Amino acid sequence: MKKRTLRHSFQRGVAAVEFAILLQLVLVPMILGTTELGHAIYSFNTLDKTVRDAGRHLSQHGPGDATIAAEAKCLAVYGTTDCSGSPVAPGLTTAMVSICDASLCPGTHANQSTGLGSINLVTVSIPSYAFDSLFKFVIPNDFSFNNISVTLRAQL
Repeated sequence: MKKRTLRHSFQRGVAAVEFAILLQLVLVPMILGTTELGHAIYSFNTLDKTVRDAGRHLSQHGPGDATIAAEAKCLAVYGTTDCSGSPVAPGLTTAMVSICDASLCPGTHANQSTGLGSINLVTVSIPSYAFDSLFKFVIPNDFSFNNISVTLRAQL
């Protein structure tokens, strides 16, 4: 049986200490960063889907109906036409949703000429939604999504 040398006994546990340092400095922030990036992408896709649903709802009705516009804003924020439930994203309100149709923006959305005649447009947008990050060292507090918007052809 070999006798352990003094130098060998000092090396015991070094791998565990090195792994702990690596875990703390590299792996944990990388995992949290990946999780936070996934959270941001999920939030953006959720907002994009609700804006498309609101635009689709507006495009099925004529321009200038205040009830339909209010329902579209509720669709963009809550995912329902009656504003029930909680917002699909933290801090999102109906005041943050912008709607433009042939009656609200006649210069840009009414009677747009195409090769086959003219069409009316509807636009629903959420400009500069401020994303609320869970881990501030990954995504800073002042991070905002660009204008999330959809423009569709409206019913005449």
